[in-house]
Parts: sequence; C-alpha cells; structure tokens
Amino acid sequence: MASLKDFRVRIASVKSTQRITSAMKMVAAAKLRRAQEEAIAARPYSERMERMLGSLAESAAASGNAPPLLAGSGKDNVQLLVVMTTDRGLCGGFNGSVTRWTRQRINALRAEGKEVKLLIVGRKGRGILRAEFGSLIIDTLEDTARPMPRFETAVEIAQRVRTMFEAGEIDVCTIVYNKFISALTQEVTPQQLIPFALPEADDSDAEDDSTDVAGNAAYEYEPDEKEILTDLLPRNLSVQVFRAMLESFASEQGARMTAMDSATRNAGDMINRLTIQYNRTRQAAITTELIEIISGAEAL
Repeated sequence: MASLKDFRVRIASVKSTQRITSAMKMVAAAKLRRAQEEAIAARPYSERMERMLGSLAESAAASGNAPPLLAGSGKDNVQLLVVMTTDRGLCGGFNGSVTRWTRQRINALRAEGKEVKLLIVGRKGRGILRAEFGSLIIDTLEDTARPMPRFETAVEIAQRVRTMFEAGEIDVCTIVYNKFISALTQEVTPQQLIPFALPEADDSDAEDDSTDVAGNAAYEYEPDEKEILTDLLPRNLSVQVFRAMLESFASEQGARMTAMDSATRNAGDMINRLTIQYNRTRQAAITTELIEIISGAEAL
C-alpha cells in the first residue's frame, strides 16, 4: 500500500502536469483565434481562383491547347502525396487521422500497381509513416509553420513539386491536410494539385452574377487562355499549398487546445481521487495510532 509520502509526491506531480497542460491550452487558444481568421480569410480567394481556372481549363481542354500542369503527363503511374502533419505532438488525433488516410491511400494505389512517393511536411508524420513506408519518403520538411505559415514557404514547396513534375519524376500530385471546421472538428481533405482538377460545381456558382444561363463563368480574357493558364497555374499551385498550410495550422491549434483541455480536466479528476485516497490513508494511520496508544494505556 502506498504511503502518505507517496501520495503527496504523486499529487504534486499531477498538479505540475496540470499547470503545464493548462498553460498549453491557453497558448493554443491564443494561436487558434488568429489562425482561424487567416484560414477563413484565405478560402474565398483560393476558391474563386479555382473556379476561374476551371472555366479557363474547360475552354483550353476543348481546344487541345492545355499547358502541362493542366493536361498532365498523360499517365498516372507515379503518384506523389504531400502529407501535412505537425512538428510537435500533444494535439490529440490530428496526425493520426491524416496518416491513417494516407496509409489507406497508399495501399489502394499499390493495389492498382501505382508507384507512390511521399513528401511529408512535419516531423510527426515522418515518425508515424517511417516504419511502414520509409522507402517511399523522399524528404521531410520541418518547421514550415513556425511561428505562422508563410506564403514564401508555400511557394518553395510548390516549386519543388513543379520541378519534380517537369523532370518526369511524378505524374500526379495530391496534397493531404486537415481542413479546419471547428476547434473540435477537423476534416481530412485530399486535393489534387497536378494535374489541375476542375472544381466541383457549387450551388452558389449558379447564383453568381458573373455566370451565364448555363452556369459557366462568363469571362472574357486577354491574351488567350493558354498564356493566362501558363502564368496562373503555377501561382494557383502555391495558393492551394498555402491554403492547406493555413487550414492545417488552424486545425492543429484547435486539436491541441481540445486535447490540453481534456488533459487538464483529467488531471483535476486524478488529483481529486488521489486526495481522497490520501485522506483515507491518513485517517487510517491516525486511527491505528490512537488504538495503539489506548491499548498501551490499558495495558499499564
């Protein structure tokens, strides 16, 4: 049975842990507010760019005058997955959900006879996937969101993916990240970057003043579609990577805040249980001492 000293040491240890988790929760909450604002602010721009490029892409594809980033390599034998994870832990199931989807996707692609390559953003993702898919990892990018995601970093990642595509090292590139829904909810979202995938039709598009009766964007472009696409497709690649970084960072802070809140509550419950056990043990010790004193007095 544990002694009173053991209980005091354990209670002090849990209280120390509780102070740490409470502080981490407050830090994550402070970062979450700004990260959420930036992630939500980035959505309209990236979504509008996708819709505009979708309109251009349909026209260019119909004319057979599509740039490589739109037309692709004509095959899908080599697939690159850019996996957005974190550099730090203590964020609940954030990394587990992304790597779980990635593992399922890798197995599905391999079953189809495809070659898979992994570019992992965040050291935690590498730690999880290295044991099973270490040979597929071409590189790991760390500290890309410290202290906040930067567009320059997204440009570097996009440029690296473009270089691999232009060198014929990959045929298809898909980025996998957690989309921020709320502090309690994050949704694993895969998005194909190369070749450019036409965005799905949205009900709001049909109500947009810039659309015609068929629901297609009614734009007039100068110069021609190919020249505009040649310039905008690389830029869109950087924008979509940056959006994924912002969504992932906001999701990370939300997951960490929730996890640390749960840990703080659990620590409080454990302190209460240990305190009760400590008081019972102390009371039992006092009762035993009293019995011994009374018994000794009666013996005299």
